[in-house]
Amino acid sequence: MKRSFFINLEGFARDQTLPLNKLIDELAFNEQGLMPAIIQDADSDEVLMLAWMNKLSLEQTLATGRMTYWSRSRGELWIKGATSGHWQQLQSLRIDCDGDALLCRVIQQGAACHTGRKSCFYIEADPDNERAVIISSAYGV
Repeated sequence: MKRSFFINLEGFARDQTLPLNKLIDELAFNEQGLMPAIIQDADSDEVLMLAWMNKLSLEQTLATGRMTYWSRSRGELWIKGATSGHWQQLQSLRIDCDGDALLCRVIQQGAACHTGRKSCFYIEADPDNERAVIISSAYGV
């Protein structure tokens, strides 16, 4: 069972290593073969977006340094910036304690969001006033 692999890692000391390909083989992709990836700006720590990765997109990202995702709507690999020019360069990739989520720290060139905003998280809930507030504008607006 894959969960036991990550439980065993809990006993590892800081700076212990293991082969990356072995770790990738143990990741807990969901029934569609996907895993959520939280994308964070490496300079500001701002969360830019959430995307989905499969094993191939993860391996391609690690090999090229260009963030590559699985597009659920198109059913194909999606290299961030290939059509928009809004590239993401991988700076670090972390795997959560259960092996079922990724945190990718990137250098973002241009907007991360398809709306033209730096971050996809531009709508903030304001429960005290029973409203939602748009907290950022698209570039150039």
